[in-house]
Amino acid sequence: MAGKREMIAKNIAAMLRDGDVVNLGVGIPTLVGNYVPEGMTVWFQGENGCIGVDKELPFPWDFDNYESVVGWMKRNGGEDGDWKVGHKDLGNANDIFVTLLPGACCFDSALSFAIIRGGHLDATVLGALEVDMEGNLANWMIPGKKLSGMGGAMDLVSGSKRVIVATEHCNKYGAPKLLKKCTLPLTAVECVNMIVTELCIVRCKDHKMTVTAMAPGITREELQAKTDAPLYFADEVCEMLM
Repeated sequence: MAGKREMIAKNIAAMLRDGDVVNLGVGIPTLVGNYVPEGMTVWFQGENGCIGVDKELPFPWDFDNYESVVGWMKRNGGEDGDWKVGHKDLGNANDIFVTLLPGACCFDSALSFAIIRGGHLDATVLGALEVDMEGNLANWMIPGKKLSGMGGAMDLVSGSKRVIVATEHCNKYGAPKLLKKCTLPLTAVECVNMIVTELCIVRCKDHKMTVTAMAPGITREELQAKTDAPLYFADEVCEMLM
């Protein structure tokens, strides 16, 4: 059975359509590329300047061996590097090395953000600290905690045709992340279309959270008990992929 993160990624991959151009954010979203259905092509965009990201590579070296790190970087860099097996300059949002699909294209950050801000992404998949019933998203800072920067999330959720949130249902303290109202600083307002957790899939529309699929073995009552926002249920609630 897949772990929580893999289960979330697998269900999001099943939502994507052949030919979609999709941005994958840090964390769980980068796993989505590993579960694209056979025979379907999704063009994953890296905001650092690429369309056509394929699979994540397993770490190609032993971190305890400095020589193996240097050796891999030398063999897989510059014009002699191979996009089919990995290159030291090809990485995803998690800074994990990736391969590229045939037909992929690399470009500068200016063009990358022109694609994002110009509305050319079919979907963006990103994590969340909180999401509320109005579709508001908070995912970039916790007041008082060290902050590395907001990244491209604000551009992505404003410029994408669909915003899919990939998140565990509760935070590390067991508190719900699906709320009546976000308490943390917002990334954007009324931007979220779908939420996928390890317990359910939720559609955000008309200031309501409607459950369209649930994990096997959980009841509606148990799901509501783990959720701060009131939940509605679709006429047909499907079973999530495991």
